[in-house]
Amino acid sequence: MDTPSALVRHLDQYVIGQDDAKKTIAVAVHTHYRKVDKAQRDGADLTKSNVLLIGPTGTGKTLLCETLSRRLGVPFVTASATSLAQTRFVNDEIEAILQRLVDKAQGDIDRAERGIVFIDEIDKLRKTGEAAGGSSGESVQHALLKIMEGAPVKLAAGRHLNTASILFICGGAFVGLDNIMAQSHGFGFIGAGGGDSQAILDRLNRRVKPTDLFAFGLIPEFTGRLPIVANFGSLDRAALARILTEPRDSLANQFRDLLAAAGVELAIYPRVFEQIAELAFEYKTGARSLRGVFEEMMTPILYVLPDHPEIGRVEIASLFSPPRLLPRAQQPAG
Repeated sequence: MDTPSALVRHLDQYVIGQDDAKKTIAVAVHTHYRKVDKAQRDGADLTKSNVLLIGPTGTGKTLLCETLSRRLGVPFVTASATSLAQTRFVNDEIEAILQRLVDKAQGDIDRAERGIVFIDEIDKLRKTGEAAGGSSGESVQHALLKIMEGAPVKLAAGRHLNTASILFICGGAFVGLDNIMAQSHGFGFIGAGGGDSQAILDRLNRRVKPTDLFAFGLIPEFTGRLPIVANFGSLDRAALARILTEPRDSLANQFRDLLAAAGVELAIYPRVFEQIAELAFEYKTGARSLRGVFEEMMTPILYVLPDHPEIGRVEIASLFSPPRLLPRAQQPAG
C-alpha cells in the first residue's frame, strides 16, 4: 500500500491546495487499512478512526475522497445527510447507502467491507429540532452511530454487510463554527514557553475541539466516532484559476482533448482562466462554479464546430469577447 507521502503526491495531481488536509487524510487512510489488514490477519477487533472534513462548499472534500478511493482501488459511495434528515425511514435509507457500496463492489461483500462511505452536509444534522416530514438531526446522528462504529447490517436478499472495516468520512461547511472556536479558545489557550515550537502550538490552537462540535450541535457520541478532523480552507482566486489548468483531469485538459479528437486545436489565453476564477470567486461556491462558467464559454464553440470541418484552431483571448475560429490553412506555423 502507498505511504502517506505517496498518497499526497497522487492527490496533488488532482486536488489543488489543502496541503494540511491532504496530509491528515492520507495518514488516516493509510493507518486505517493497516489496522484492517492486521485485524484480518490476527483475528483481532478493529478500533477504527473515522474522519470529519470541515470546510466551505466547493473546496475539494468530495473530490479528495473520490481520488483516494480510486488510488486505493476500494469501492466508494457518497450520501447526503440532508436526505437522511428528510426521511422518516432513516434505517432504510442507511441500508440503501450500504447496498450501493455492495453494488460498487460488484456484489463482492468482502470488497465492500473495505470500502469508503462519504456522508456530506453532516453539519445539517445539528440539534435544531425536527424537519417537516423527516427526522430530527439528533435522531439521524443516533441512527448512524452503530454502523460508523461497526455492526452487521442486513441487506436485500438476506445478505449481511459488516461495517466494522468500512471507513466513514463525514464532511460539512459548519458555518458559524469559527465563532464557537473563538469563544471556546478564550480559556485554556495554549501559550508558547521557552524552547516550545510556536508552529506546533499554533496548529494545536487551531484544532477543532470536541466541545466546539458539541456547541455546534453534534452529540458527544457522534463526535466520538469522528476522532480525526481535517480542515479545508477557502479557495482564493489564484487557486481557482489553478484548478482550471493544473490537475490531470482539469477542465482545460478535458476540452482540449475533446476538440483534439475532432482535429481542432484549442488555445485559451491565461487571462481567461483568471476571469473565470474571478466570477467563480464572486459566486462564493468555491470550485463548484468553475464548470458552469467554463462550459457556458465553450457551448457556442461546440455548437458551431460540427458544421464547419474546415476549422482547425480555436483561440479564446477573453471570456468577454468572441473566440477566433481559424481555418486549418490559417493556423500559425509551429
